Amino acid sequence: MQKITILIHCEDQKSIIASVTNYIASIDGNIIYLDQHVDADENVFFMRLECELRTDQWNLESIKAHFKMNLATKFNMAWEMYTLDQKPKMALFVSKYDHCLYDILGRYSAGELPLEIPVIISNHEDLESVAARFSIPFHYVPFTKDIKEIGEKAQLQLLEHYQIDFIVLARYMQIITPNLIATYKNNIINIHHSFLPAFPGAKPYHSAFKRGVKIIGATSHYVTEGLDEGPIIEQDIARVSHSHSIEDFIMKGRDLERMVLARAIKLHAERKTMVYNNKTVVFS
Repeated sequence: MQKITILIHCEDQKSIIASVTNYIASIDGNIIYLDQHVDADENVFFMRLECELRTDQWNLESIKAHFKMNLATKFNMAWEMYTLDQKPKMALFVSKYDHCLYDILGRYSAGELPLEIPVIISNHEDLESVAARFSIPFHYVPFTKDIKEIGEKAQLQLLEHYQIDFIVLARYMQIITPNLIATYKNNIINIHHSFLPAFPGAKPYHSAFKRGVKIIGATSHYVTEGLDEGPIIEQDIARVSHSHSIEDFIMKGRDLERMVLARAIKLHAERKTMVYNNKTVVFS
């Protein structure tokens, strides 16, 4: 048996669920998970389905062709289909901060993330030793506003060489180029504190501390050309008070960044996110 995941969105209309489930039954498949959502404002239907199929009867390409011809075209569906053993390949972009990198690599080594990490790319050489510790190739790609075209070209060549499916910015401190964003649309994940737009700049925790904020948070989202304005995947918060120092704020913020980014990566790798109109539908 092989497990197949199908993601669907289309205009909401009658009989979609019945047609999909009947179709899976007609090819001798067994549905083991199904969740759906209707955006009433946009009149759009979303579905995520997992099923089991006999491997001696189907391969992925034949299933895709059959699904398109017999179901997807009829409902004008936008859809994706994956086998469970298709682990996506993730590239990590880093700079000098190491807290998210260590957390991701620790979870990856423990088998908690259903993906592969073929490469780490950085605009600094500081974290090369971390990559070596986990036996992952590390590539230093200088990137400044004066040489960003050269840097972008090098990044794209590495991503193509390692056959990367999605990118995670693990506190990568450079703005991603529009060309790279377009090449990996809805496949670049970022993490940052949730003080924006109230407390921008290099020291947001210091600014927030001076204002006496009571909640700090972290947000993970897909990258778009609008800086920090992409579709949100995951968020979390922690409460703080007058008794906490700036160092406490920063520590709590980094803890949140680690947890929120790890959850976002796992959701994406498990094909549980769908993007529509700069929002996400995230299935459980």
